[in-house]
Amino acid sequence: MSEHYYTKNPGVKSNPNKIVADLRGQQLQFTTDSGVFSKKEVDFGSKLLIESFEEPEIEGDIVDAGCGYGPIGISLASAFSNRRFYMLDVNERAIELAMNNAIKNRVHNVTVMESDRLSAVKDKMFASVITNPPIRAGKDVVHGIFEDAHHVLKERGTLWVVIQKKQGAPSAVAKLEEMFEQVETVVKKKGYYILKAVK
Repeated sequence: MSEHYYTKNPGVKSNPNKIVADLRGQQLQFTTDSGVFSKKEVDFGSKLLIESFEEPEIEGDIVDAGCGYGPIGISLASAFSNRRFYMLDVNERAIELAMNNAIKNRVHNVTVMESDRLSAVKDKMFASVITNPPIRAGKDVVHGIFEDAHHVLKERGTLWVVIQKKQGAPSAVAKLEEMFEQVETVVKKKGYYILKAVK
């Protein structure tokens, strides 16, 4: 794949695909496409993050950073309908898909925005940030998402991250421990880590 999904305007030809996924006890339908992450199915890491996420103890909105076509933000917004979810991505094709998928699944408590990392919401404060970060974009981008998350989280707010051990989970933990009061590995499964950092 010469051009990865962390691109504003994917050059790869559009080839839409429809998938159905059971997430948090709900059956949801998504349209995916070439040039977005995990086109054929909701990837294992995202599923694990969706199932592991716990609603924050504090009030406030929630960010899905790097939302792709929307499985994390849409499924959690459906499960926690009392919260507003901001779904962000740099990829214009992903943004359009996420908007349409939210409508298709009748999930109305979401705001989908084009954003490089969390730049579009840097003036807001949130109760949680959730991310399946774009590993292929490189460590600087991934760690930049962590820094942006820390900036926009309220005190006692939580950052939830899924990352594979082989793709840098140990260095991610070390980076988070530099910034956050408390970092724990909530789940380890099939080489994937679900990390929760509390500000």
